[in-house]
Parts: sequence; C-alpha cells; structure tokens
Amino acid sequence: MQFIDQAEVEVIAGDGGDGIVAFRREKYVPAGGPAGGNGGPGGSVYLKATAQLQTLLDFRYAHRFKANNGQRGGPKNMTGAAGADLYLEVPCGTVVYDVETDELLGDLVTADQVLCVAQGGKGGLGNRHFLSNRNRAPEHALPGLPGEERRLRLELKLLAEVGIVGLPNAGKSTLISALSAARPKIADYPFTTLVPNLGVVRRPTGDGTVFADIPGLIEGAHQGLGLGHEFLRHIERTRLLLHVVDATAEHPLDNFHTIQQELEAYGRDLSDRPQVLALNKVDALTSEVLTELMGQFEALVPGPVFGISAVAGTGLGPMLQQIWTLLDQMPVQPATAETPQALI
Repeated sequence: MQFIDQAEVEVIAGDGGDGIVAFRREKYVPAGGPAGGNGGPGGSVYLKATAQLQTLLDFRYAHRFKANNGQRGGPKNMTGAAGADLYLEVPCGTVVYDVETDELLGDLVTADQVLCVAQGGKGGLGNRHFLSNRNRAPEHALPGLPGEERRLRLELKLLAEVGIVGLPNAGKSTLISALSAARPKIADYPFTTLVPNLGVVRRPTGDGTVFADIPGLIEGAHQGLGLGHEFLRHIERTRLLLHVVDATAEHPLDNFHTIQQELEAYGRDLSDRPQVLALNKVDALTSEVLTELMGQFEALVPGPVFGISAVAGTGLGPMLQQIWTLLDQMPVQPATAETPQALI
C-alpha cells in the first residue's frame, strides 16, 4: 500500500432546490390561495475520521466530490426532498486547510470525529411564503441558493506517542522491527526507508504504545533537502522522541548535533520535547571505544544514554523502561489543535 500523506481535493455542496408557484385547485374551494412548496436544502460535504485508514491514498486519483442537490418544491405546500449529505472518510490525524485562504478548518484526531467542509445551499421559498393581506395571490418564488465550494489541502500527521529520529542508516527501521511487529524495508544504503513506519510496542502491563520511525532527516531537512521536510510534521504529535545515533559512524557527536539543529530549525517546540538517546550498533565497538563514546554523550545530555544493538536485541529493556517512565510522568495532552470551525 502506498503511503500518501498529502492531497488536494475539491468539495462541492449541493444546491438548494427552487421554490415553486402553485395554487390550490380543489372542488368547492373557489379561492384556494397559494400552495407552492419550498425547495429542499442541498446536501453538505463532511469529512469523517476513521481508524480503518492509514493513508490518504483514496484521494490520490479522485479529486472532486459533490453532494446531491435539493429537489424543487411541489404543489399542495410540499417541501422538496433534501439532498443527501456526502461523507468522505479520512485517517485519524488528518489536518484540513482551505487552499485559497490557508485557513485551518479542522484537525480530525479521534475516530468518528466529523467536520463539515462545505455547507449545502438553502432551498428557495415557494409562493405560499409570500401570502399577505396585500397580496392574496403571490405569483413569484425564490430559487435555491448554491452550495459552498472549496478546495481543501489534507495533511496527515501520524498519531504516535514516540517518534524515532536519527540520520539515515542509524538503524531506526531495524529498531522498530525489533520492538514491534512492523516489518519495514531494511538495507545497508541511505534512504532505504522512504515512508514513515508505525509499530505498536507492548508495555509490561499489556497496553500498546505506538512508535513511529521518521525517515529522511538530514542536514537542511527543514529547508526541503532530502526527504525530511516531508516527514518532520509527523513528529509534531509525538509526546517523546527516541534519538538513535549510529555509534559506528565516523563522527557520532556531529550526527547527534545535526538532528538537534534540524529539530530546532523546524520549530513547533520539537527541540524541547523530551528525548531518550540510544547509541545503536554498540556490539561492533570495543569496550574501550564504547566507554569513551558513552562518556562523551553523557556529558552532553541531561538524561541517561543507552547503548543498544537493534540487530542483536541487546540493551533494549532498560531503554524501553526509561521510555515508559517518562511517558507515565508526562501529562496526557490532547493531540488536537484549536479548530475555528466546530466539529460534530
């Protein structure tokens, strides 16, 4: 399945039905009066979050969606049928913007959350509405109003509590495959991982915590270099970052600083988010080199530094225990942003 996390769509609400001009024509009713019904309202377009979708792939080829129009009014004061509303399902974590104004319309975080993105037009008034003492036989009605039209930009931000960051080939994909049932593509060349990967890691209590492997972060990612600018936004919702550094790299400390600088340059308080630092591939180092490297990082960061090997599965237990401890100490923040338009 392709991972599509951005899409532009056009949504068109239904037009309201026209009101009509009609009069009562019944036996023994010589002056029946106006009886033209109102038009029915047009259908509205809604976005509905669902946990069954993980990508915006459904909007890759279909870009235009229209709700049904309302029906015109009928005689005998009959109101026209309302147009059926249109519901479009999107994955949880979808942020909705108006393309023309760049206005944030909504942030669909929880399953079954619904957002109206195009309001259906009101039905026109029939001639019965214009009956008055001065006009006993009105002969005009109003047309229905057009429905709203909008171009929307949909952006998917993954919902994960822990985001795994690091330079390419630091071993992030290997780590998430060792911790969970996720099976990302793994190879020994840069940019093996081209899309974020999600994995559920079980706690000792049995609860599951979602980890996200965020790929493509390199120097200059916040300016659009590499793939990082495409995926940095997926870190925004995470509560904690797991920073993986390749201990066998030529300059591990420089690699650490590169990622920290990119997080700070991207903004949105990413650099202030709690982090757990893990030096990966320590099984390939001698004890003397590892001790010196651990000392350098311990002098650099406030918290503990964990030496792990994702391939061998060593050192993962203490690292996970630190993650669970930090998550338990952190208040649960609602992942939704303020939305100017009310959610249903």
